[in-house]
Amino acid sequence: MSNSQSIVDELLGQLRGAPMQQMAQQLGANSDQIQTAVSAALPMLLGALGNNAAQPQGAADLLGALQRDHSQAMPQGLSGLGGLLGSVLGGGATGGGQNPLGGGAAILGHILGGNQQKAEASLGQATGLGGQGAAQLLSMLAPIVMAFLANRVKTGNLDAGSLSQTLGQERAQVQQQGGLGGDLLGSLLDQNGDGKLDVGDLFKLGSSFLGGRR
Repeated sequence: MSNSQSIVDELLGQLRGAPMQQMAQQLGANSDQIQTAVSAALPMLLGALGNNAAQPQGAADLLGALQRDHSQAMPQGLSGLGGLLGSVLGGGATGGGQNPLGGGAAILGHILGGNQQKAEASLGQATGLGGQGAAQLLSMLAPIVMAFLANRVKTGNLDAGSLSQTLGQERAQVQQQGGLGGDLLGSLLDQNGDGKLDVGDLFKLGSSFLGGRR
């Protein structure tokens, strides 16, 4: 696996083709819409996780969650993505039962915290999926992102510091590349609405990301 390829690019590569067709069918959307939406949603989710993991406690909490709740979700690494997506589309994304994914909506709440509704509305408006369609898509993607990261932690033997560094690089790349994903992430991180990410924003982010639920 090349270290030069971002996590976003790796995940996009795995989701192209049949997985995106499955998501499009589930949401009643066309393939172009889904491709645009997934290409924006993945950077936003990983950038949000990178922002949380920038703080030592946030990185430790995220590492614990990945090892505790998500390490078995994709047991064969990337080759297990199809089965994981099947679980999500089969009802895992809405929780219930003993599904090891734990429920995509709940996971999404932990990733985005108080910004969840804003993220869903912004993504839905930008892609034509609408708020509800965007919420469903993000709930499908959230457990996939977490399982992918759990697999990366396991195979790379990452600790909290290296996880923080990995996700920090990912967030920086998302912000540098811009595009819809970068714009969505930027609007989420700019908590006070002044168009800049500053100390006041970072102070607020500590309590909002990862949902506050231990």
